[in-house]
Amino acid sequence: MDVDNVRIAFEESSLTTLKIVIGLILFGIALDTKLESFAAALRRPGAIAIGVVAQFLLLPAITFVLTLVLDLRGSVALGLILVACCPPGNVSNILTHRSGGDVALSVSMTAVSNVLAIFLMPLNMAFWGGLHPSGKKLLEDIDLSAVDMLLEIALVIGVPFAAGITIARLWPRVASVAHRVVGPISYVGLAAIIVVGVARNWDIFVDYIGIVLLAVFLHDALSLLLGYGIGRATRLPDASVRAMTFEVGIRNAGLGLLLVFSYFDGLGGMALVAAWWGIWDIIAGLAVAITWRRVRGSAVTAPAVAA
Repeated sequence: MDVDNVRIAFEESSLTTLKIVIGLILFGIALDTKLESFAAALRRPGAIAIGVVAQFLLLPAITFVLTLVLDLRGSVALGLILVACCPPGNVSNILTHRSGGDVALSVSMTAVSNVLAIFLMPLNMAFWGGLHPSGKKLLEDIDLSAVDMLLEIALVIGVPFAAGITIARLWPRVASVAHRVVGPISYVGLAAIIVVGVARNWDIFVDYIGIVLLAVFLHDALSLLLGYGIGRATRLPDASVRAMTFEVGIRNAGLGLLLVFSYFDGLGGMALVAAWWGIWDIIAGLAVAITWRRVRGSAVTAPAVAA
C-alpha cells in the first residue's frame, strides 16, 4: 500500500494525552522564560532577526527544495515541511548549554520563536504545502484550514506559555522548582506516547520506516548546518553560533505529531516523519553538542548588547 494512503491508528484518549504533554512542554519552556528574556531580545535585535529569518523563511524553503530533490511521496514531504514549520523546544536550550554556547540568546530566541510560531506556523504550512506538487493534492483532500490550525496552535502554545510566564513572574521560586520537574516529565511522557504509538502500529512502522530514514537524516543535518552557516555568515560570536545552530536545527516535532493527528487524520508519511524526527533530532543534536564541547571547549558568552 502507498504510504500516502496509510493512516496511523491513534485513539481519542491518546490524542488528548498528547495535547496535555505538548502543553506541558510549552509550559515548562515558559517557566524558564522571564519577561526580561523578551527585553533582552530587544537589546539583541540583530541575532534575533537572523534566527527568525532562518527558522521561518529559510528552513521551510530549503525543506521544500529537499522534498523535490528527493522526489518524496506527498505525505512524507508534508511531514518534513510541517516539522520545519514547528518552533524549537527547550531541548535547544539544553543542547546550547551542553555545547558551551550562549544560553541567554538561546532562551530568548526560543521564547520569541514560540510566540511567532502561533501565527507563522499555519501560514508557512499552508503556503509551502500548497506549493508541493503531490502534497498539494493531499492538502486539498484534507481541506486544511490555516485559521483552524492557528487556533489550535494558539491554544496549545499560547495558553501554557502565558500561564508559565505569569507564574515565573509572580512566583519565581515556584517556577524554578516546577521547571525542573515539568520539563523532564513532559519529555518522558512524549517519548512514552511515541513508543506506545509505534508498538500499536508496529507492522506499519516496519514496512514504511525505510522511506523516511534518509529524508529525516538529510533534513536534520541541513537544519543544523543552516543554523551554523547563517551564524558564521553573519559573523556572530562563537557562543552565539552554537546557540543559533540548535535554535534552527532543533524542532518541536512533538507539536508536529499532535497536528498530524488533529488535522491530517494520522496520515502515514507525516506521522512517521514527525515521530522519527523527534527521536533522531535529539540524538544528532546531542552528538553535535558533546563533540563541540570536547573539541573546542566552552565559548565565551556574547555580551547582552551584541547584535
